[in-house]
Amino acid sequence: MQVRRALISVSDKAGVREFARALADMGVTLLSTGGTYEHLKEAGIPVLQVSDVTGFPEILAGRVKTLHPTIHGGILARRDVAQDMESIARLGIDPIDMVVVNLYPFRETAIRPGVTLEEAVEQIDIGGPTLVRAAAKNHRDVLVVVRPDRYGEVLEKLRAGEGISPDYRRELAWEAFAHTAAYDAAIAAFLRERAGKQGAYPEELTLPFKKVMDLRYGENPHQSAALYKDVFAAGPSVVGAELLHGKPLSFNNVNDAAAAFDIVCEFTEPAAVAVKHTNPCGVGIGADVMEAYRRAHDSDPTSIFGGIVAFNRTVDEAVARELAKIFLEVIIAPGFTEGALAVLTQKPSLRLLRTGQADRHDGHLDLKRVRGGLLVQEADVLKEDPRSWRVVTERGPTDEELEALWFGWRVVKHVKSNAIVLVRDGQTVGIGAGQMNRILPTRMSIAQAGDKAKGACLASDAFFPFSDVVQAAAEAGITAIVQPGGSKRDQESIDAANAAGIAMVFTGVRHFKH
Repeated sequence: MQVRRALISVSDKAGVREFARALADMGVTLLSTGGTYEHLKEAGIPVLQVSDVTGFPEILAGRVKTLHPTIHGGILARRDVAQDMESIARLGIDPIDMVVVNLYPFRETAIRPGVTLEEAVEQIDIGGPTLVRAAAKNHRDVLVVVRPDRYGEVLEKLRAGEGISPDYRRELAWEAFAHTAAYDAAIAAFLRERAGKQGAYPEELTLPFKKVMDLRYGENPHQSAALYKDVFAAGPSVVGAELLHGKPLSFNNVNDAAAAFDIVCEFTEPAAVAVKHTNPCGVGIGADVMEAYRRAHDSDPTSIFGGIVAFNRTVDEAVARELAKIFLEVIIAPGFTEGALAVLTQKPSLRLLRTGQADRHDGHLDLKRVRGGLLVQEADVLKEDPRSWRVVTERGPTDEELEALWFGWRVVKHVKSNAIVLVRDGQTVGIGAGQMNRILPTRMSIAQAGDKAKGACLASDAFFPFSDVVQAAAEAGITAIVQPGGSKRDQESIDAANAAGIAMVFTGVRHFKH
């Protein structure tokens, strides 16, 4: 195909002058609208205004510019269909061989704090998507470009004089339809939220995500992977974190780091979380970051090796020196002092992620891909108040035990089911995860805790179908238990707890994590 006439109308003007000048130097006639027209004209680039070509002015404060048969006839006419070409010739319409368009910044406007509905609506592009879709539909004859980073590549192909291959035109068409689909998905998501339906499950679900980066590899080295960002995600996250140091992230790095970040966000007091394979292996809270980290480290000094550590406070130089003593893959924190960076950047393989200060979780949709479909659910946001828990045993927990149970409850929510967590003195001392029955993680956590099980408190993510967990806890010297309750055999566990003098509370809420 040969490009004789190109229409350029872009919101993102990066590189467009250079691109347009190069096209003009090749003898391409340029058409443009509004701000793009002025932008090119100011640079001395020869360009025709679309309104001069159509003979119809822009109207409705720019809402209607390119919606005209002269423009869309020139784009949609099939060059190998005689009737199409005769029709546009009879009407004095010239073919348009290239459409260079990117759309109004709706997403950037919609996520702006305090944006009004009216402001967002005015950034809903109409003419742009219509141009893009028309050109993409007729990609056999028309080149459509929606990304500025394609400009150099397109120019190289045009200068080569060998024509644009059908495969390349098809690739750009696919990219164009993906561009308009993501744009419409963002608008739908925004309007759904403004209609108060963000928790609803629509009949057709299209979610707007934008690629952040290609990852080094997937879950295993032979798998490719990429990271995408929810375009409306607000607040700190691993996806939006700044990589201050270290080599690029892998799929597992991001997955584990996100798990660690989610756990540390449960705490308002200084907290540190160590994660391996998305499960916490050590969680600590304390009066300061150092105390929290030491408790997290000492929870399981073996498993933390090669793991991920997350903080909910800035990491200072003293903590950094402790972190530097062991091999870690990633450290995540709201920030790092200059002294901490000076220490940690001496380790070339260590990745440092700065998230900014994180708050407790907001609600969002949780997605899980299954073969043939997608499971969608409301995120499991912790809403419980330990003061509302129901004491079901003869002895209620002491204030110290209740504080420990609340700590354990915030941790066990993030451990793969079936899950048991033992805690004492502001740290986890035993974690049992991902087992097919509840007694196995109980035994695992008790074995890991060793002597520290005596006097510890136990948290379970779901109810006890039998009394065996309580009996094992009693034998280990555990003094208090928190669990959802709701089993037909609850009374057996209550009786076993009473017999051992264990305090037990029911939350009425379970936190499976599959």
